[in-house]
Amino acid sequence: MHIRPFKKADFEQVKDIYQQGIDTGNATFQQTAKSWSEWNGSMLNSCRLVATENNTILGWAALSPTSNRYVYRGVCEVSIYISAAAQGKGVGHQLMSALVACSEQHDIWTIQAAIFPENKSSIALHLKHGFRELGTREKVGQMNGVWRDSVLLERRSKVVGI
Repeated sequence: MHIRPFKKADFEQVKDIYQQGIDTGNATFQQTAKSWSEWNGSMLNSCRLVATENNTILGWAALSPTSNRYVYRGVCEVSIYISAAAQGKGVGHQLMSALVACSEQHDIWTIQAAIFPENKSSIALHLKHGFRELGTREKVGQMNGVWRDSVLLERRSKVVGI
């Protein structure tokens, strides 16, 4: 397995993996994968990574800004998705390790995540990589007519800005 920067040509595989996550019902409030322009416009240009093996993308990770205000320039939200076929093989661990390193190279001091409590493997991955649980937002949004909670986690850099 190899972790490398995302290229635009990767988007169709990235989009397919994103849709697999959406289809679980426990990855995001998003109902369908974003188009290229939506996805590209929502993610930082830096810190877009893919895990590959034999030209197949196994997973991807990227950061999106939480605010356009200058004071929050170092605070981002993580997106990490692993293909169904590659889950449980350490892909998430390698992607998250690379994403954390990339974030610190780009002066990101806080990475945050909002994860459905049912997505225990994602919560465990984040905790393993130095995130801490801040709390649960109860009934923060509806999905298919059902109120959903989200667990808030954050990772504060030990080397950037603080």
